[in-house]
Amino acid sequence: MSGPVFRPLPWAYWLAAAGLVVGLLVLEAWRRAPIPLAARAVWPAVAAAEPGAWMLHAAGRVPMPPDTPSAHASSLVAMPPGAAAAVQAYWFAGSRESGADVQIVMSQFERASQQWTPARAVVNRHVAGDQLGHALRRLGNPVAWRDAQGRTHLFVVATGLGGWAAGRILHLRQDAPEQDFKPLRALPLSWLFNTSHLVRAMPLPLADGGMVLPVYFEIGVKYPLALRFDAEGAFRGLVRMSQHRDLLQPTLLARSETDWLALLRDNRTDRKLRAVHTGDGGLRWEDLPDPGPANPDAAIAGLALRPDLMVLAHNPRAESRAQLVLSQSRDGGHNWTVLAQLAQAPTGREMSYPSMVWADNSLWISYTEQRKAIAWQRFIFVPSKP
Repeated sequence: MSGPVFRPLPWAYWLAAAGLVVGLLVLEAWRRAPIPLAARAVWPAVAAAEPGAWMLHAAGRVPMPPDTPSAHASSLVAMPPGAAAAVQAYWFAGSRESGADVQIVMSQFERASQQWTPARAVVNRHVAGDQLGHALRRLGNPVAWRDAQGRTHLFVVATGLGGWAAGRILHLRQDAPEQDFKPLRALPLSWLFNTSHLVRAMPLPLADGGMVLPVYFEIGVKYPLALRFDAEGAFRGLVRMSQHRDLLQPTLLARSETDWLALLRDNRTDRKLRAVHTGDGGLRWEDLPDPGPANPDAAIAGLALRPDLMVLAHNPRAESRAQLVLSQSRDGGHNWTVLAQLAQAPTGREMSYPSMVWADNSLWISYTEQRKAIAWQRFIFVPSKP
């Protein structure tokens, strides 16, 4: 008895398939946001004195909502000098990661009391879904930014069907401190329902009052993107930052106004940070050949305090997230020196997903403590003696 006979598809089918592919590529090119113009970065107002040492000023845990056993992925945002709070912290909390009860919560460090306020929910998936007109299944990875009008923007990973790789970046805005965050839309990053774009790291502030938000794509391949926003918080375009297929969660560091470095988590097995670079204010990016410090495929947080001083919070061992350290670079991110151990967890546990900002002449760092709480530390600059 003879087996099945293979019959090649008629040419018409192949032509139709090729036409569909070409059509999708054209649709993607038409739908995708334009490439933005070059930009200039700015730095926090750091004292001109040469730092002699970093000194731990205060530390503790940010308050958790009552009866909430899990917390992860905090993000800090500095508040202006006249505000009641110096820093706000946002993170996601609930019974477990991806749990149906997970919400985005926040607390702020009050200048008068020098204490964190009780945590409160600011984004609920049911409420936000009703306002958007479609269901949200899970929330995660909030990133906050303040625009030139003093409004707070919140970028949150939100999913419908599927896991995190099917997430979209939800853009919300709070117009005044006493008001609720209102969802504006999912960022228009792809024709395919804007799917599989995620956010994690802090924005890079620009001289025009806007910012660059580093994000990443994650279905099948992983690569970073730089999104441009103007001073009013309007999305103005994007640029792909790397041609590699395994890089995610970029952290932006400015060497000069237009010379920027991005350090990235690498999903491959050699467990090193990778780097990409732009010399023209974000128009074009290139992959750098040399790997950075060891990294256990985990998120990092970096901050350029001025052109000759960068700090990095990261897990320094390739095999574990148990240890978290603060490092410094004085040569544009080529070499890093450990300044302090921030935290050490028992074997098999983690201190991870740091965030950092500069506020009130201090470096503020937050991080996940064993997936149960958000810890924080505040360092001050001790200038060298003349």
